[in-house]
Amino acid sequence: MQAYARLIATCLDEHYALATGTGAMALLRPIGWMRIFSRPETLAAALEQAETARRDYGIGFAALDGKALAAAEPSLLVERAGAIHWTDPVSVSDPHTLTLAYAGMFTAEGGRFAIGDATTLRRAGAGWQVQTEAGPVEAAEVVVALGAAAGQVTGPLGYAPPIFGKRGYHMHYGLRGNAVLHRPILDTESGFLLAPMRAGIRLTTGAEFARTDAPPTPVQLERAEPVARSLLPLADRVESTPWMGVRPCTPDMLPIIGPLPGQPGAWCAFGHAHQGLTLGPTTGRLLAEMMTGETPFVSPEPYRAERF
Repeated sequence: MQAYARLIATCLDEHYALATGTGAMALLRPIGWMRIFSRPETLAAALEQAETARRDYGIGFAALDGKALAAAEPSLLVERAGAIHWTDPVSVSDPHTLTLAYAGMFTAEGGRFAIGDATTLRRAGAGWQVQTEAGPVEAAEVVVALGAAAGQVTGPLGYAPPIFGKRGYHMHYGLRGNAVLHRPILDTESGFLLAPMRAGIRLTTGAEFARTDAPPTPVQLERAEPVARSLLPLADRVESTPWMGVRPCTPDMLPIIGPLPGQPGAWCAFGHAHQGLTLGPTTGRLLAEMMTGETPFVSPEPYRAERF
Protein backbone atom coordinates (compact mmCIF):
# COMPACT_ATOMS: atom_id res chain seq x y z
CA MET A 1 0.00 0.00 0.00
CA GLN A 2 2.79 2.42 0.87
CA ALA A 3 4.64 1.67 -2.36
CA TYR A 4 1.50 2.31 -4.40
CA ALA A 5 0.73 5.45 -2.43
CA ARG A 6 4.08 6.95 -3.44
CA LEU A 7 3.09 6.63 -7.11
CA ILE A 8 -0.52 7.74 -6.67
CA ALA A 9 0.54 10.81 -4.69
CA THR A 10 2.31 12.14 -7.80
CA CYS A 11 -0.34 11.40 -10.42
CA LEU A 12 -2.19 14.71 -10.51
CA ASP A 13 0.99 16.79 -10.64
CA GLU A 14 2.30 14.71 -13.55
CA HIS A 15 -0.97 14.93 -15.52
CA TYR A 16 -1.15 18.69 -14.92
CA ALA A 17 2.46 19.05 -16.05
CA LEU A 18 1.37 17.71 -19.45
CA ALA A 19 -2.12 19.18 -19.68
CA THR A 20 -1.73 22.73 -18.33
CA GLY A 21 -2.04 25.31 -21.09
CA THR A 22 -3.45 22.79 -23.59
CA GLY A 23 -6.90 21.64 -24.64
CA ALA A 24 -6.45 18.55 -22.51
CA MET A 25 -6.92 20.58 -19.34
CA ALA A 26 -10.67 20.89 -19.92
CA LEU A 27 -10.96 17.10 -19.72
CA LEU A 28 -9.62 16.99 -16.14
CA ARG A 29 -12.44 17.89 -13.74
CA PRO A 30 -11.60 18.36 -10.02
CA ILE A 31 -14.94 17.00 -8.80
CA GLY A 32 -13.90 13.91 -6.85
CA TRP A 33 -16.36 11.04 -6.55
CA MET A 34 -18.93 9.76 -4.07
CA ARG A 35 -19.45 6.45 -2.40
CA ILE A 36 -23.08 6.16 -1.29
CA PHE A 37 -24.38 3.91 1.49
CA SER A 38 -27.75 2.32 2.22
CA ARG A 39 -27.22 1.43 5.88
CA PRO A 40 -26.14 3.85 8.61
CA GLU A 41 -23.88 1.28 10.27
CA THR A 42 -22.00 0.64 7.01
CA LEU A 43 -21.57 4.39 6.51
CA ALA A 44 -20.29 4.82 10.08
CA ALA A 45 -17.69 2.07 9.62
CA ALA A 46 -16.56 3.56 6.31
CA LEU A 47 -16.22 7.01 7.88
CA GLU A 48 -13.89 5.54 10.50
CA GLN A 49 -11.72 4.14 7.69
CA ALA A 50 -11.85 7.49 5.90
CA GLU A 51 -10.61 9.29 9.01
CA THR A 52 -7.68 6.86 9.18
CA ALA A 53 -6.89 7.53 5.51
CA ARG A 54 -6.96 11.27 6.15
CA ARG A 55 -4.70 10.93 9.18
CA ASP A 56 -2.17 8.54 7.62
CA TYR A 57 -2.19 9.63 3.97
CA GLY A 58 -3.73 13.11 3.87
CA ILE A 59 -6.75 11.91 1.88
CA GLY A 60 -9.47 14.55 1.57
CA PHE A 61 -13.14 13.76 2.00
CA ALA A 62 -16.46 15.19 3.12
CA ALA A 63 -19.18 13.28 4.96
CA LEU A 64 -22.77 13.73 3.75
CA ASP A 65 -25.94 12.60 5.47
CA GLY A 66 -28.98 11.55 3.50
CA LYS A 67 -30.33 15.10 3.14
CA ALA A 68 -26.98 16.51 2.01
CA LEU A 69 -26.59 13.68 -0.52
CA ALA A 70 -30.05 14.39 -1.96
CA ALA A 71 -29.12 18.06 -2.31
CA ALA A 72 -25.79 17.25 -3.97
CA GLU A 73 -27.30 14.76 -6.42
CA PRO A 74 -30.97 15.75 -6.81
CA SER A 75 -31.66 13.28 -9.62
CA LEU A 76 -31.11 10.22 -7.43
CA LEU A 77 -34.30 8.17 -7.38
CA VAL A 78 -33.64 6.54 -4.00
CA GLU A 79 -32.93 7.67 -0.47
CA ARG A 80 -29.63 6.63 1.03
CA ALA A 81 -28.20 6.90 4.53
CA GLY A 82 -25.44 9.16 3.27
CA ALA A 83 -22.20 9.29 1.35
CA ILE A 84 -18.48 9.89 1.49
CA HIS A 85 -17.36 12.46 -1.06
CA TRP A 86 -13.70 11.82 -1.86
CA THR A 87 -12.69 15.34 -2.84
CA ASP A 88 -9.10 14.95 -4.11
CA PRO A 89 -9.50 12.90 -7.33
CA VAL A 90 -9.84 14.40 -10.77
CA SER A 91 -12.44 12.91 -13.10
CA VAL A 92 -11.58 12.45 -16.78
CA SER A 93 -14.64 13.15 -18.92
CA ASP A 94 -13.20 11.47 -22.05
CA PRO A 95 -10.15 9.20 -21.56
CA HIS A 96 -9.79 8.54 -25.29
CA THR A 97 -9.68 12.24 -26.16
CA LEU A 98 -7.19 12.87 -23.34
CA THR A 99 -4.94 10.12 -24.68
CA LEU A 100 -5.13 11.56 -28.19
CA ALA A 101 -4.23 15.00 -26.81
CA TYR A 102 -1.11 13.57 -25.18
CA ALA A 103 -0.29 11.74 -28.41
CA GLY A 104 -0.57 15.05 -30.26
CA MET A 105 1.96 16.59 -27.89
CA PHE A 106 4.31 13.69 -28.60
CA THR A 107 4.16 14.15 -32.36
CA ALA A 108 4.46 17.94 -32.01
CA GLU A 109 7.78 17.37 -30.23
CA GLY A 110 9.02 15.24 -33.13
CA GLY A 111 7.83 11.80 -32.06
CA ARG A 112 6.14 9.45 -34.50
CA PHE A 113 3.87 6.44 -34.40
CA ALA A 114 4.33 3.20 -36.32
CA ILE A 115 1.98 0.22 -36.28
CA GLY A 116 3.69 -3.15 -36.15
CA ASP A 117 4.09 -6.54 -34.53
CA ALA A 118 5.67 -6.15 -31.09
CA THR A 119 6.42 -9.88 -30.88
CA THR A 120 9.07 -9.40 -33.59
CA LEU A 121 11.24 -7.40 -31.17
CA ARG A 122 14.82 -8.68 -31.28
CA ARG A 123 18.40 -7.62 -30.76
CA ALA A 124 20.01 -5.62 -33.56
CA GLY A 125 23.66 -4.99 -32.82
CA ALA A 126 23.87 -2.95 -29.65
CA GLY A 127 20.21 -1.94 -29.96
CA TRP A 128 16.80 -3.29 -30.93
CA GLN A 129 14.70 -3.87 -34.02
CA VAL A 130 10.95 -4.41 -34.51
CA GLN A 131 8.94 -4.97 -37.68
CA THR A 132 6.31 -2.37 -38.60
CA GLU A 133 3.98 -1.82 -41.53
CA ALA A 134 6.54 0.67 -42.85
CA GLY A 135 9.43 -1.77 -42.47
CA PRO A 136 11.92 -2.45 -39.69
CA VAL A 137 12.51 0.21 -37.04
CA GLU A 138 15.67 0.27 -34.93
CA ALA A 139 16.49 2.07 -31.69
CA ALA A 140 19.17 2.01 -29.04
CA GLU A 141 16.60 1.41 -26.30
CA VAL A 142 13.06 0.06 -26.14
CA VAL A 143 10.20 0.23 -23.62
CA VAL A 144 7.68 -2.60 -23.42
CA ALA A 145 4.37 -0.99 -22.40
CA LEU A 146 1.83 -3.55 -23.60
CA GLY A 147 -0.35 -4.15 -20.57
CA ALA A 148 -1.59 -7.71 -20.15
CA ALA A 149 0.10 -8.70 -23.43
CA ALA A 150 3.57 -7.68 -22.26
CA GLY A 151 4.59 -11.25 -21.49
CA GLN A 152 4.23 -12.20 -25.15
CA VAL A 153 7.17 -9.89 -25.88
CA THR A 154 9.27 -10.33 -22.74
CA GLY A 155 8.86 -14.13 -22.59
CA PRO A 156 11.08 -14.87 -25.61
CA LEU A 157 13.61 -12.46 -24.10
CA GLY A 158 13.86 -14.56 -20.93
CA TYR A 159 11.42 -12.76 -18.64
CA ALA A 160 7.97 -14.25 -18.03
CA PRO A 161 6.19 -12.10 -15.42
CA PRO A 162 3.14 -13.57 -13.66
CA ILE A 163 0.86 -10.97 -15.22
CA PHE A 164 -2.83 -11.62 -15.78
CA GLY A 165 -5.79 -9.69 -17.15
CA LYS A 166 -8.95 -8.67 -15.32
CA ARG A 167 -11.70 -7.75 -17.74
CA GLY A 168 -14.07 -4.85 -17.23
CA TYR A 169 -17.07 -3.67 -19.20
CA HIS A 170 -18.92 -0.38 -19.49
CA MET A 171 -21.83 1.19 -21.32
CA HIS A 172 -23.03 4.79 -21.73
CA TYR A 173 -26.63 5.93 -21.27
CA GLY A 174 -28.59 9.10 -21.77
CA LEU A 175 -30.61 10.70 -18.98
CA ARG A 176 -34.34 11.33 -19.14
CA GLY A 177 -35.70 14.84 -19.02
CA ASN A 178 -33.52 17.39 -17.25
CA ALA A 179 -31.89 14.86 -14.90
CA VAL A 180 -28.22 15.37 -14.08
CA LEU A 181 -25.36 13.56 -12.39
CA HIS A 182 -22.74 15.97 -11.07
CA ARG A 183 -19.98 13.52 -10.14
CA PRO A 184 -19.22 9.79 -10.24
CA ILE A 185 -21.08 7.73 -7.65
CA LEU A 186 -20.21 4.26 -6.41
CA ASP A 187 -23.21 2.48 -4.94
CA THR A 188 -21.82 0.36 -2.11
CA GLU A 189 -24.90 -1.86 -2.01
CA SER A 190 -24.64 -2.99 -5.65
CA GLY A 191 -20.92 -2.49 -6.26
CA PHE A 192 -20.90 -0.57 -9.55
CA LEU A 193 -20.06 2.99 -10.56
CA LEU A 194 -22.07 5.57 -12.49
CA ALA A 195 -20.01 8.44 -13.92
CA PRO A 196 -20.93 11.52 -15.98
CA MET A 197 -18.87 11.42 -19.19
CA ARG A 198 -18.88 13.32 -22.48
CA ALA A 199 -20.55 10.32 -24.11
CA GLY A 200 -23.26 10.02 -21.45
CA ILE A 201 -23.62 8.34 -18.06
CA ARG A 202 -21.10 5.51 -17.87
CA LEU A 203 -22.09 2.34 -16.02
CA THR A 204 -19.08 0.23 -15.06
CA THR A 205 -18.75 -3.29 -13.71
CA GLY A 206 -16.47 -5.18 -11.38
CA ALA A 207 -13.75 -7.56 -12.56
CA GLU A 208 -14.13 -10.67 -14.73
CA PHE A 209 -11.47 -13.36 -14.89
CA ALA A 210 -11.28 -14.99 -18.32
CA ARG A 211 -8.74 -16.47 -20.70
CA THR A 212 -7.21 -14.12 -23.25
CA ASP A 213 -9.08 -15.57 -26.23
CA ALA A 214 -12.44 -16.02 -24.48
CA PRO A 215 -15.38 -14.16 -26.07
CA PRO A 216 -16.88 -11.18 -24.21
CA THR A 217 -19.39 -12.12 -21.52
CA PRO A 218 -20.85 -8.86 -20.11
CA VAL A 219 -23.02 -10.66 -17.57
CA GLN A 220 -22.19 -8.18 -14.81
CA LEU A 221 -23.35 -5.27 -16.95
CA GLU A 222 -26.66 -6.97 -17.73
CA ARG A 223 -27.24 -7.54 -14.02
CA ALA A 224 -26.18 -4.03 -13.02
CA GLU A 225 -28.29 -2.10 -15.52
CA PRO A 226 -31.71 -2.71 -13.88
CA VAL A 227 -30.30 -1.67 -10.51
CA ALA A 228 -28.68 1.41 -12.06
CA ARG A 229 -32.04 2.39 -13.55
CA SER A 230 -33.51 2.28 -10.05
CA LEU A 231 -30.87 4.80 -8.91
CA LEU A 232 -30.94 7.26 -11.82
CA PRO A 233 -33.49 7.99 -14.59
CA LEU A 234 -31.36 6.45 -17.31
CA ALA A 235 -32.56 6.68 -20.91
CA ASP A 236 -31.46 4.46 -23.81
CA ARG A 237 -28.04 2.95 -24.28
CA VAL A 238 -25.70 5.13 -26.34
CA GLU A 239 -23.72 2.22 -27.85
CA SER A 240 -25.04 -0.97 -29.39
CA THR A 241 -22.46 -3.19 -27.66
CA PRO A 242 -20.58 -2.77 -24.36
CA TRP A 243 -16.97 -1.65 -24.28
CA MET A 244 -14.54 -4.23 -22.88
CA GLY A 245 -11.03 -3.64 -21.59
CA VAL A 246 -8.39 -5.78 -19.89
CA ARG A 247 -6.62 -4.56 -16.75
CA PRO A 248 -3.07 -5.93 -16.50
CA CYS A 249 -2.48 -7.13 -12.94
CA THR A 250 0.40 -8.60 -10.96
CA PRO A 251 0.13 -10.78 -7.84
CA ASP A 252 1.16 -7.91 -5.55
CA MET A 253 -0.90 -5.37 -7.56
CA LEU A 254 2.15 -3.15 -8.10
CA PRO A 255 3.28 -2.24 -11.63
CA ILE A 256 6.52 -3.46 -13.19
CA ILE A 257 8.67 -0.42 -14.00
CA GLY A 258 12.38 -0.50 -14.77
CA PRO A 259 15.05 -2.49 -16.64
CA LEU A 260 14.09 -5.77 -18.31
CA PRO A 261 16.22 -8.40 -16.53
CA GLY A 262 19.18 -9.61 -18.56
CA GLN A 263 18.46 -7.32 -21.51
CA PRO A 264 20.45 -4.06 -21.45
CA GLY A 265 18.63 -1.25 -23.21
CA ALA A 266 15.16 -2.78 -22.68
CA TRP A 267 12.69 -1.43 -20.13
CA CYS A 268 9.38 -2.48 -18.57
CA ALA A 269 6.30 -0.32 -18.03
CA PHE A 270 3.27 -2.54 -17.48
CA GLY A 271 1.08 -4.17 -14.83
CA HIS A 272 -0.70 -1.02 -13.64
CA ALA A 273 -4.00 -2.88 -13.07
CA HIS A 274 -6.88 -0.36 -12.79
CA GLN A 275 -4.53 2.65 -12.69
CA GLY A 276 -2.96 2.74 -16.16
CA LEU A 277 -4.41 6.10 -17.24
CA THR A 278 -3.86 7.49 -13.76
CA LEU A 279 -0.18 6.53 -13.62
CA GLY A 280 0.80 6.97 -17.27
CA PRO A 281 2.58 10.34 -16.88
CA THR A 282 4.15 9.29 -13.56
CA THR A 283 5.51 6.10 -15.13
CA GLY A 284 6.79 8.00 -18.15
CA ARG A 285 8.71 10.46 -16.01
CA LEU A 286 10.12 7.74 -13.75
CA LEU A 287 11.34 5.70 -16.74
CA ALA A 288 12.76 8.74 -18.53
CA GLU A 289 14.83 9.66 -15.48
CA MET A 290 16.10 6.10 -15.11
CA MET A 291 16.96 5.84 -18.81
CA THR A 292 18.87 9.13 -18.85
CA GLY A 293 20.78 8.45 -15.63
CA GLU A 294 19.01 11.07 -13.53
CA THR A 295 18.05 10.48 -9.92
CA PRO A 296 14.44 9.20 -10.06
CA PHE A 297 11.93 11.46 -8.33
CA VAL A 298 10.36 8.33 -6.82
CA SER A 299 12.40 5.32 -5.72
CA PRO A 300 11.87 2.60 -8.36
CA GLU A 301 12.85 -0.21 -6.00
CA PRO A 302 9.33 -1.53 -5.16
CA TYR A 303 8.41 -1.81 -8.86
CA ARG A 304 11.53 -3.58 -10.14
CA ALA A 305 10.99 -6.52 -12.49
CA GLU A 306 13.36 -8.81 -10.53
CA ARG A 307 10.81 -9.20 -7.73
CA PHE A 308 9.18 -11.83 -9.98
